[in-house]
Amino acid sequence: MKNKKVLVTGADGFIGSHLVEFLLEEGYSVKAFCLYNSFNSYGWLDTLPQEKLNEIEIFMGDIRDPNGVRVAMEGCDWVFHLAALIAIPYSYHSPDNYVDTNIKGTLNILQAAKMINTERVLITSTSEVYGTAQYIPIDEKHPFQGQSPYSATKIGGDRIAESFYRSFDMPITIVRPFNTYGPRQSARAVIPTIITQLLNGSNEIKLGDLSPTRDLLFVKDTIRGFEAIARAFNTIGEEINIATQSEISIGQLAENIISQINPNAQIITDNQRIRPSKSEVFRLYGSNQKIKELTDWTLQYDLTKGIKETIEWFSDKNNLLKYKSNIYNI
Repeated sequence: MKNKKVLVTGADGFIGSHLVEFLLEEGYSVKAFCLYNSFNSYGWLDTLPQEKLNEIEIFMGDIRDPNGVRVAMEGCDWVFHLAALIAIPYSYHSPDNYVDTNIKGTLNILQAAKMINTERVLITSTSEVYGTAQYIPIDEKHPFQGQSPYSATKIGGDRIAESFYRSFDMPITIVRPFNTYGPRQSARAVIPTIITQLLNGSNEIKLGDLSPTRDLLFVKDTIRGFEAIARAFNTIGEEINIATQSEISIGQLAENIISQINPNAQIITDNQRIRPSKSEVFRLYGSNQKIKELTDWTLQYDLTKGIKETIEWFSDKNNLLKYKSNIYNI
């Protein structure tokens, strides 16, 4: 397996950069698909040590470009497709961008894989496709609910992937991480929002609804899940959760982090951070039974350990300076 050449799309992002780093450490040959820009910025990959960066083959392109995607995939045995637009508030006013990136971008991956006979294709889904839990723990048979344009486009991408597996017998797996957090996570997510406000000295932490619950998965467990699923060929044609099978409310999470950084800080409600009521996902609590049955993956981080490592990373001033905690990042 370690002789495989793998392509990671969205390699410049939060989870993608961690996955690239992990695959390098495991001995894979890695090509990183990064979003083209005139500054030649590789996103979070630019923060890796130069000796690691020298081992990565960088491809600058756009997941919305069919030709660029096909060229990037040539010569690669496996593809981990993570490139996506993921911010829910931004999807409310720019849904066209989400259709182009999350649906058409996924279609580009699938069409190229079909054309060049890619050995293994992992499509990244999201727990948001389930919407508010109708039962718990949420397993892979749970109904889909498009409660935001973001989740609707991810459902669309998943279903196109399923159709290519069924229509063309392609080696596709849909990987569905729950609420991944950790170092390098974007400012629009709740944990960086809380930590950066606290570390920048705020005594009033602005948040939205505190009642929703989330299944919080540390990024190192997420990326090990991706690799374990890729190695297990009995996962082809399956949709597989990566989850902790636990939950915590946003309010409890915030109090936990506040107690570790500044116990005097208070939470205040910022109405612009509250989703429309029919769009808010009020409960996410995933089942990890299937991934444990089909692979050798096990959970290595509990919430205490994961939050501690995340706070330590954000406490580095060089990292904290990359975040604008004084504005609402959508």
